Amino acid sequence: MAKKRTKQQDEENLYVGDEYAEEEELTEDENELEGLYDLVIPPGVPESIIVELVEEFDLEPVNRLSNVDIVEIDQRELLALRGELDIVNDAHDYMMKRLHELQEEFKSPWVNVDD
Repeated sequence: MAKKRTKQQDEENLYVGDEYAEEEELTEDENELEGLYDLVIPPGVPESIIVELVEEFDLEPVNRLSNVDIVEIDQRELLALRGELDIVNDAHDYMMKRLHELQEEFKSPWVNVDD
């Protein structure tokens, strides 16, 4: 009978220990990410612009799962740049400016904008 009690206590202790360990891990991860924001890079952004963003704004490239709606909603791993809010906002503005510049460079000669 003492063996059963010990076995039950061990199972209970293991469960309680696991529960607290999971809470501690979540707290540590939350502390590491507190105050950081992600700038998700849309598919198709040229690598040169991504490199400029990382170097100029000192952002950390990370992978992030996100729902993408192309034909149907699928989860895909997208590139994101992680940093503080002000820096991420500045990087977003810079990325949009560079994409517009790139778009202007590669306008088709057959498209007449004046009409």
